[in-house]
Amino acid sequence: MAAAAPSPSSSAFSKTLSPSSSTSSTLLPRSTFPFPHHPHKTTPPPLHLTHTHIHIHSQRRRFTISNVISTNQKVSQTEKTETFVSRFAPDEPRKGSDVLVEALEREGVTDVFAYPGGASMEIHQALTRSSIIRNVLPRHEQGGVFAAEGYARATGFPGVCIATSGPGATNLVSGLADALLDSVPIVAITGQVPRRMIGTDAFQETPIVEVTRSITKHNYLVMDVEDIPRVVREAFFLARSGRPGPILIDVPKDIQQQLVIPDWDQPMRLPGYMSRLPKLPNEMLLEQIVRLISESKKPVLYVGGGCSQSSEDLRRFVELTGIPVASTLMGLGAFPTGDELSLSMLGMHGTVYANYAVDSSDLLLAFGVRFDDRVTGKLEAFASRAKIVHIDIDSAEIGKNKQPHVSICADIKLALQGLNSILESKEGKLKLDFSAWRQELTEQKVKHPLNFKTFGDAIPPQYAIQVLDELTNGNAIISTGVGQHQMWAAQYYKYRKPRQWLTSGGLGAMGFGLPAAIGAAVGRPDEVVVDIDGDGSFIMNVQELATIKVENLPVKIMLLNNQHLGMVVQWEDRFYKANRAHTYLGNPSNEAEIFPNMLKFAEACGVPAARVTHRDDLRAAIQKMLDTPGPYLLDVIVPHQEHVLPMIPSGGAFKDVITEGDGRSSY
Repeated sequence: MAAAAPSPSSSAFSKTLSPSSSTSSTLLPRSTFPFPHHPHKTTPPPLHLTHTHIHIHSQRRRFTISNVISTNQKVSQTEKTETFVSRFAPDEPRKGSDVLVEALEREGVTDVFAYPGGASMEIHQALTRSSIIRNVLPRHEQGGVFAAEGYARATGFPGVCIATSGPGATNLVSGLADALLDSVPIVAITGQVPRRMIGTDAFQETPIVEVTRSITKHNYLVMDVEDIPRVVREAFFLARSGRPGPILIDVPKDIQQQLVIPDWDQPMRLPGYMSRLPKLPNEMLLEQIVRLISESKKPVLYVGGGCSQSSEDLRRFVELTGIPVASTLMGLGAFPTGDELSLSMLGMHGTVYANYAVDSSDLLLAFGVRFDDRVTGKLEAFASRAKIVHIDIDSAEIGKNKQPHVSICADIKLALQGLNSILESKEGKLKLDFSAWRQELTEQKVKHPLNFKTFGDAIPPQYAIQVLDELTNGNAIISTGVGQHQMWAAQYYKYRKPRQWLTSGGLGAMGFGLPAAIGAAVGRPDEVVVDIDGDGSFIMNVQELATIKVENLPVKIMLLNNQHLGMVVQWEDRFYKANRAHTYLGNPSNEAEIFPNMLKFAEACGVPAARVTHRDDLRAAIQKMLDTPGPYLLDVIVPHQEHVLPMIPSGGAFKDVITEGDGRSSY
């Protein structure tokens, strides 16, 4: 979307506002949960935000919303703090755009992904006056919102993206929908035409609040400049409390230009939302879960993205119980994939032994999951022998797809802490022995390991990911596009910790990988960040090569290039008699050449690149990619006949699992 020339400026007018002399006495409810500050910035102490006071230890630190029920941390009475220092005098009028930027600063924002246009120019001008916030300029608004998502997924702190009105705002739609489905906290800010033009079909006017109403957790159209401090504060609170999600703030241009003296002490106005936030987990229900575990012979943990903030508590729970763990696509990393109790991923392309465990279990502990169709397949057959315990922070998910026997609507971190406390108190009395069950699953692991076939000296895509895992010791942050390469990255890279795995799960948005890697590299600059991508997904946001070059972001791109839309080709092979329906992405007039030439894209943006076609050359090529400073693209040519296996067909059950075959066979 090309930036448009701004509309004639609205006349800015002065409005005097007396700063409030009193602070709100409203208290946050007991169900407000803590959120971690950025893991990559460890030197200063964390920030703490109460409802009425801000404590800042460093100008570039993020805030942590804290509450005594989930952490016993309190700000020390002797702790030295300093008040946020504004670049404006307290009684100095300033533009609404400057108020907006300062509100972001007060929330701890240090990085945004913003693409300018006519209706958002005032915000960009204000950003140039900020010494705290850095703008990473994407080359497309979709790149910006996916980068904000990658930032949020990698750090746990809400990502922020900014776009102009009209097509700039609508280019955010896929990212907002993706963030809602995967529960990712982002705040998207859009410029809007001046208030007097709203509803007149003005140039670049789109009613973005209406467009995004069903794909955001909440959204705002700011019609009063005095509301900006409260709206921004609420937006960040909403984005990361309860079930996280995307918030959109639409700001008309005349609001951005209007002069005001902001009141930073306005209370949040969220009484309905506050009343619906989950309460503490019921202790009687926790005791009942422990009793079900003690009565069980074949329990399985089914762990999802809701556990990403509870990894240590989850590990302790597994240590106390010895229950094996199957992860969803979104849950990878919450429990170490390489642990002997890990069953890796379950579902359509999950391991045979993970799906076997769920199918054979007598107790399914579903923690932070939503019983997605790609996990369950045929609902009636999923865990049909098991009693089901479902713990989730979102009450709408409980009983939506699968009716549980015991359910708790609560923060999984608090529930796990409660369960661990009960288990520790009964450690001498409770005799949990699932060794026979674990042995049965070990036999399944030996009988049905993940494996792949060779294609002469061609490079199996799974092998490329295995080598990357070995050379990075399983410690890299991995982003992906969507398709076969995404599933292989889930299967063959051994994730050790949460926030290592960035992928578009619920929406399945191609083009996600490179922008998400940008966000991760900005948010966690000391980590190795690798975008494992497919040629189809990569080309959808290939323009972001310019961003990683200009920003000198050390994003490594390992492109598994099979010249096809691989996952659709696999379904064509299996279910459509290999009839190709527009899934070949190369040049039909010259199928012998690699087309398009990805190395030329990289060269055009000044990004070092190389191509590898033979298995024997792969390890050295990946090592060179990792050793090269700054960004790098490695084009790995792989055979398009390979299939992602195992595979349970859509709507199928465990008994329908496919473990053999590829595109060289007919079905």
